[in-house]
Amino acid sequence: MSIFDNIDYTRIPKHTAIIMDGNGRWATSKGLERGEGHREGVRAITRVVEAASKISIKYLTLYAFSTENWNRPIDEVNSLMDLMVYAISEETEYLKKNGVKVICIGDMSRLPEYASTALNECIYQTREGNKLTLIIALSYSSKWELTDATRKIAEDVTKGVLKIDDINEETISMYLTTHSIPDPDLLIRTGGEQRISNFMLWQCAYAEFYFTDVFWPEFGEKDLHDAVIDFQGRERRFGKINDQIDYDGKVSEKK
Repeated sequence: MSIFDNIDYTRIPKHTAIIMDGNGRWATSKGLERGEGHREGVRAITRVVEAASKISIKYLTLYAFSTENWNRPIDEVNSLMDLMVYAISEETEYLKKNGVKVICIGDMSRLPEYASTALNECIYQTREGNKLTLIIALSYSSKWELTDATRKIAEDVTKGVLKIDDINEETISMYLTTHSIPDPDLLIRTGGEQRISNFMLWQCAYAEFYFTDVFWPEFGEKDLHDAVIDFQGRERRFGKINDQIDYDGKVSEKK
């Protein structure tokens, strides 16, 4: 039986977000340096992007580097930036050829210039991709994002561009870095931890969470399928009751 056989292609999560955890612990378990775990983690990204595209996931967000990660030892941070630049340079042509559009969310002002240049070039080269949108959360945290959005809203109120009475959930969403993409349907975290680590706190209000003990460097196509199949077994009610859910799992309009 193929690993594709148990997937319901009418209920694929439109947007899947992944907290890629466990690179360092994977390396340690193999008696390797932490850097080897990060390099193997890059290979896992390639596998998962391909697997997501195969089953028609339209948006894939990868939590690559948090604002808190800047507090790691400087040598590790520099190695991660170098690895990111190398990976982007190596994969841009593949992404472009396979219809993958790359966008980035996070505080890009903190990136070293050479990393920012490589990332912007990849974003430009893949801008016409229409099969999968790959969102890289880089120098990102939800607290940073919400603080930044609040500041911008306050500035627009001060300028008279926005009225206080007009501020609602939709307004706040429009000031977030994710304003142009749908909220995640499925959030996956690898590596065994069961927390979301300051990631998309606003956007994941109604996401289904899936935690796996598999370290990110070992995460592959079957693991993604397992997460999707688990998601498809959930009943998403969005605060409503069972009678308001259609047979296909969608929320009906009836009150």
